[in-house]
Amino acid sequence: MPVVRRSFLLGLVFFCASAWADTYPSRTITLVVPFAANGPTDTISRSVGGAMSKHLRQPLVIENVGGAGGTVGAAQVAQADADGYTMLMYHIGMATAPALYPKLPFDPLRDFEFIGEVTDVPMTLVARPDFPAQTFKETVAYVKANRSKVNLAHAGSGSASHLCGLLLMAAIEVDLKTVAYKGTGPAMDDLLAGKVDLMCDQTTNTTIQIRAGKVKPLGITTARRIVSLPGIPTLQEGGLKDFQVAVWHALFVPKGTPPAVVKRLTEALHAALQDSGVKARFNDLGTDPVPLEKATPQYVRQHLSAEIKRWEPIIKRSSQYAD
Repeated sequence: MPVVRRSFLLGLVFFCASAWADTYPSRTITLVVPFAANGPTDTISRSVGGAMSKHLRQPLVIENVGGAGGTVGAAQVAQADADGYTMLMYHIGMATAPALYPKLPFDPLRDFEFIGEVTDVPMTLVARPDFPAQTFKETVAYVKANRSKVNLAHAGSGSASHLCGLLLMAAIEVDLKTVAYKGTGPAMDDLLAGKVDLMCDQTTNTTIQIRAGKVKPLGITTARRIVSLPGIPTLQEGGLKDFQVAVWHALFVPKGTPPAVVKRLTEALHAALQDSGVKARFNDLGTDPVPLEKATPQYVRQHLSAEIKRWEPIIKRSSQYAD
């Protein structure tokens, strides 16, 4: 190809990309949440999505696509048009899915572009209000004596609540009956109703219920107690040495989304994470926005790659406690 013609074509491509960036977005953006409504990922998505919508000056609607620990919704986004009008909010499940699903319909590192991380959420072990045990130590003793009668709710294989439950059962060496849901929203409803006994869930879904006295808190999964729930001891304090689980959330778009669009969405995410309303809402939910250096495509790619390597051996060791 002659140099002049090639230069002309490259210039045309650059011009079109720049023009697209100048007009994007021109219509409603869909943010897919791969879990049921009212769960922790849904709650975070609605808060951040609302603030991003203001920055982008276009409506941003939430579409809940639950199933298979979030992989159904993630696969839907991976197959969507790469035009910036379909996003995904997913969490640590993006890193654990490859080890949990041999026939995963997408590749976390190859089938997406990355926008940025949103928040790192602590988890809590909670019980139905009338659960007999009052502390984590009492809970361990109770479930060991009644393992055939006690069940553990989670949001589906590969979900954060499922992973936390697997690690918990492995740590206390008790195999409990597990009950899978399409999200921890409906799981929480059944916990409140006393239909299930225990659940490991993010503070974004448990803080309000704990403060209202509607569920029984048994422990925090982080190394230190958290400011929003200072009276709840860590599971390490309860005897589980080095037990730590925190759930990061990040935004993704289909592979091939133009770099200018990714940049625009990352800028909108940064604006949302600095929004006073988002900060206040996150604080109410027991978490905080991540520092802006984590809210970048580069950070998510590096972090996701490291997390996939980190969780694969852990999941394999814990798989004997799966459903």
